This record gives sequence, C-alpha cells and structure tokens, in this order.
Amino acid sequence: MVVVLGSLLLVLVGIYAILTKKNVMKIVIGFALMEYAINLLFAMVGFKKGAVAPIITSIPPKHNFVDPLPQALVLTAIVIGLGTTAVMLAFALRIYDKTKTFDIDKLRRLKG
Repeated sequence: MVVVLGSLLLVLVGIYAILTKKNVMKIVIGFALMEYAINLLFAMVGFKKGAVAPIITSIPPKHNFVDPLPQALVLTAIVIGLGTTAVMLAFALRIYDKTKTFDIDKLRRLKG
C-alpha cells in the first residue's frame, strides 16, 4: 500500500511540474518523475511476499512464485522512457541553442 501511495504522490508531483512550471527542463523532469512512478507501480504489481523467483528448480510445486511479466514490461518501459527523455532533452537543448532561453513565456513571444 505504501508503494502505491508513493507512486501516486510521484505521479502528482510530475503532473504539477508539467502543468505549472515555465522552464522546459523542469517540465522534462516532471515527465521523468511520472515515468519512474509508473514503472515502480508496475514492478510492485508482480511482487508477492514470501514468493520465490520463477526459476526451474527442485522446489515442490506448492510454493508461490513471483510473476515475472510485470518486471519484464518495466524493463521494456525503462528503455522506451530513456529514449523519449533523450528526445525531449535534445529538443530542449536545440531550443536553447536557437533562443538562449528555457522559459516558455519567452518562447511563445518568439513567433516566426
């Protein structure tokens, strides 16, 4: 339950950063926070207390096993998130090279 509340809090902080901040870099950080929170939540969905890893061993079949699918999906999501974060940072740096500012209000005034 604590992990779910922590994930929810991180998602809310990320949404707050995306909607209220005027700096492009802070908005990118907000997206990253949301991504990490959702990955944490997905990884904890497959967790079972007292369960063992799903590796073929001589353990009797009565034992409870951890579901490996959410962890595999999170690994995929981490790679995709890294790519999208890199693209957002590349756009932010390109905007800074052209305009010498990260402020969204100043960028909106530069029509052309």
